[in-house]
Amino acid sequence: MQTSETPLESILTKSYKEEMISYITAHQDEVDELIELAVSDKQPYSWRAAWLLWIIMEKNDLRVQAHVSTMVKQLNSCKDGQQRNLINILLKMEVPEENEGLLFDSCVDIWLKIEKQSSVRYKAFEVIVQLAKKYPELNNEVESLTDKRFIEPLSGGIRRSFYNLIKQ
Repeated sequence: MQTSETPLESILTKSYKEEMISYITAHQDEVDELIELAVSDKQPYSWRAAWLLWIIMEKNDLRVQAHVSTMVKQLNSCKDGQQRNLINILLKMEVPEENEGLLFDSCVDIWLKIEKQSSVRYKAFEVIVQLAKKYPELNNEVESLTDKRFIEPLSGGIRRSFYNLIKQ
């Protein structure tokens, strides 16, 4: 039996960016539903919900904090668009120490899959670099991930961003 769309789900699939932002700003009571959709596998809503959440959230947003470990655990089971947006959310959040190892491993897995979208791989590498800054003992592993066989498949623009990130 098919269930009908919630008002938020309808907005996510039938509206443009500004309408989505206006809607969720006016309906703050639906942010929990937005977060739940972002971490679920309910397409086509999940990747759009993750994207909208990333757009509207604050750095270390308290509404998102309780869901960070779920996002980390779900990361490798998502498709590219949702993965990229969950990584964007995680880059804005303080990830609990007990989730950092899994996050690092998940992002390395994403980075190594050269058939994935360049933007997803780049975002995963951003997390890897961020964690390596916090844990310098990871630098040797990070260096091994910069082999040209992992960089050449990136699109031109993403490759330039990658080299800028490495310079830092």
